[in-house]
Amino acid sequence: MKKHTIAALLITMVFICDDVSAQQEAQFSHNMFNNMGINPGFAGLRAAICATALARQQWVGFRDEEGTRVNPETYSFSIDAPIPFIRGGLGLGFVQDQLGFETTLGVKLAYAYHLDLNYGTLGIGGQVGFLDKRIDFSNFRPINDGDPALTGSADESRMFIDFALGAFYVMDDQAWAGLSVSQLSQQTREIGTADHQLRRHIYLTAGYNYTLPSHPAFIVSPSVLLKSDFGSFQTDINALITYNNRFWGGVSYRLEDAAVIFLGLTFEQISIGYSYDITTSPLGRSGRSYGSHEIMLQYCFDLDIGKITESHRNVRFL
Repeated sequence: MKKHTIAALLITMVFICDDVSAQQEAQFSHNMFNNMGINPGFAGLRAAICATALARQQWVGFRDEEGTRVNPETYSFSIDAPIPFIRGGLGLGFVQDQLGFETTLGVKLAYAYHLDLNYGTLGIGGQVGFLDKRIDFSNFRPINDGDPALTGSADESRMFIDFALGAFYVMDDQAWAGLSVSQLSQQTREIGTADHQLRRHIYLTAGYNYTLPSHPAFIVSPSVLLKSDFGSFQTDINALITYNNRFWGGVSYRLEDAAVIFLGLTFEQISIGYSYDITTSPLGRSGRSYGSHEIMLQYCFDLDIGKITESHRNVRFL
């Protein structure tokens, strides 16, 4: 019997079933800046060409019994822009998500149709994505030699096709709400000796920008993100305070998982943010995680498109 790793044990618990479900989609603490990453209806709703990059190191310090670092690492890049002659906007996104010895690479293309309403704009969008999931079996140390769930070539990968639908509503520069569903087809591919299935996800987000009457330089922005793969449920409750549309800070609480601290600033058309997650789950209380770090970088090139020129200039939308 070989000394097994934590990562191998986690994968084994998943692979013992005939139909295997993938882990949830990539998680970010800067969810209020990542609407394009979870909702295709958001494409082009800002009067700007906006590019957003996110880098996340989750559960820093999480290692297997041999000392190998197996904490999740996620990198994301998205860009979107309004396209007036198609009455909507386009979006393009890339993601790399690594969990132990499994790596997911994806590219996503989105289109949203815009409807001008009395108090804002509604974007209704669709998205197609291509995901490459890869598992390196050579790094596993099975409890029992020859375990069929952990045997295979040194590196196996499969391509998945992902579809998503979403609607996103913005009311001038005051409020927003969105609903989306991803991985609609729940496609299944065999990796190793087991089937690996994408899980359908649903996202619901909403927020509000409130300018303090006695101190108009300060804007308070509470928001919430609800996320489910119909097997588990996650809630992020956020609150940001922005000063003079330049500096911001805030806190977030992810139920039964983490408390988050945010700091950031906007310089001309560039926004930079940092967050630190304090792990409140048993993983943190046992000392296996030293928290999670995340960096957000965003650049928006303003466009002159008539009606929406004055909309969504608050940093939560940048």
